[in-house]
Amino acid sequence: MIITQTVPSSGRELTITRTLDATPHDVFQAWLDPVRAQEWMGPRGFQASLESDARPGGKWRLCLRDEKGDELWQGGIYREVVEDQRLVFTSAWDENGQPGYETTVIVNFVPKAGKTMMTFRQGTFETMSERDGHRAGWNSTFDRLAEHVRTE
Repeated sequence: MIITQTVPSSGRELTITRTLDATPHDVFQAWLDPVRAQEWMGPRGFQASLESDARPGGKWRLCLRDEKGDELWQGGIYREVVEDQRLVFTSAWDENGQPGYETTVIVNFVPKAGKTMMTFRQGTFETMSERDGHRAGWNSTFDRLAEHVRTE
């Protein structure tokens, strides 16, 4: 069973909580393993390619390719990597080959009755509209993550 909760954040921040049918170790690894990430990362209809140096100060780079072959690039820097517990990283979409507006993402993984309660926070967005667009994209992405870790 997947439990989803999207908490209305004050202002331009986004918080999503999911209970996933997998251990924190498995969910954490799904975030960092480039092979596994391509199975679930990105909203439905996108294929992902991830490069990741998962350590504080390490960079990550993600390409999301849609069904027409158009590519969306983003990247950032890992600020905190606590195995099976927590990820903190910056995130910015590429704009004309350069990083655009940067947000911070915090993902916590908490064991709960043989499952994982994953709490995802991202902010601060430039606008409420951007926050809401990311809410839709992340919820679709987390649907794919839930399916991926459940079938592992």
